[in-house]
Amino acid sequence: MSERFEADYLIETAYPLDAAAEAMAGEQSSGTFVPVPGETPELKARAAANVVALDDLGPVEAPSLPGAGKAGEPHRRAKVTLSWPLANIGPSLPNLLATVAGNLFELKQFSGLKLTDLRLPRAFADAYQGPAFGVEGTRRLAGVEGRPLIGTIIKPSIGFTADETAVLTKTLCEAGVDFIKDDELQSDGPGCPFADRARAVMDVVNAHADRTGKKVMFAFNLTGELDEMRARHDLLVELGATCAMVSLNSVGLVGLTAYRRHSALPIHAHRNGWGVFDRHPLLGFSYVAWQKMWRLIGADHMHVNGIANKFCEADESVIASARACLTPLYEDKPCIAMPVFSSGQSAKQAPPTYEALGSPDLIFAAGGGIMAHPQGPAAGVASLREAWAAAIEGVRLDEAAKSHPALAAALGAYA
Repeated sequence: MSERFEADYLIETAYPLDAAAEAMAGEQSSGTFVPVPGETPELKARAAANVVALDDLGPVEAPSLPGAGKAGEPHRRAKVTLSWPLANIGPSLPNLLATVAGNLFELKQFSGLKLTDLRLPRAFADAYQGPAFGVEGTRRLAGVEGRPLIGTIIKPSIGFTADETAVLTKTLCEAGVDFIKDDELQSDGPGCPFADRARAVMDVVNAHADRTGKKVMFAFNLTGELDEMRARHDLLVELGATCAMVSLNSVGLVGLTAYRRHSALPIHAHRNGWGVFDRHPLLGFSYVAWQKMWRLIGADHMHVNGIANKFCEADESVIASARACLTPLYEDKPCIAMPVFSSGQSAKQAPPTYEALGSPDLIFAAGGGIMAHPQGPAAGVASLREAWAAAIEGVRLDEAAKSHPALAAALGAYA
């Protein structure tokens, strides 16, 4: 294998930048803290990581993270690109992660280090299945074209029985929603067993489809041990379900890979726990790098937060994440995933989201934006559809609201 893979980083250090970059390359390939007899020039030529680029971004006033060497000395930031031979690991995502991340975050040379992007050779596309449904398949199953899927989340997040979940699902189906998902906290507890919930909800979804011809997509959270996930998946297929949700950080790369090989349903990939990776600007991963691994495995939908969200993420970061999901990984195997916008969303976020993303290929999931609408859930769904129609047509929301009472009420209700 003569191919190579690359990773980009943002670093902060008090050490000379070239020395710090070489420490990264050595630690994550053939080197260690002292020379060893077996690290011959021939071996290094074959297996060592290379520093491909080093861009000095200038000094900083103080170190961002504790525990780095030379804490009292001036620190600088830089962009670094490292490159490795694919022959070191082969097209293996678990071993890729150990290589491009691994011990780097603990090196004393750094008071900040963040993985910002990955470039992987085509061999990775051959080794992994990628999304089976993506945007096109999701739209086909949901029966929605030309606009976002309007979705919601079962709330309260936890505490409902299976029958109570089904009652709320019936209300939401009748309200005209396209997509419903379990909250990630709802799994297979004794108060709401997965099998009972799946049967009760699918009775409602199937009955609604029989009456109206529209089958609402419900993403059941089947996260668990691998044998549990497979069994839950098989039950969903038997019941006629059209989506399953997996918590990525709970099951890991290997877990999702094994599940994807078994799955015949779209994989709604939830990123809960994401803040551990990205909350600090000088530590962890960027979403742009992180999401590529999950798309290669086969995530069909990827959560990206939302514009003006209830969390701490900036709008620019949210949009960059969504654009990344819609950017092909390879020309002949794009592995496109549908971004999922959620977190404090209502009709008001439709125009800025569409303006920034430039695409309707997304799931727009609103909890309170539907359930807390002053005229009820059906008006909540209508307000979101009306807001998105206006956004796509380039009509201001206040103008559209003059002829759409549900939208007008939403604009008055949501700050």
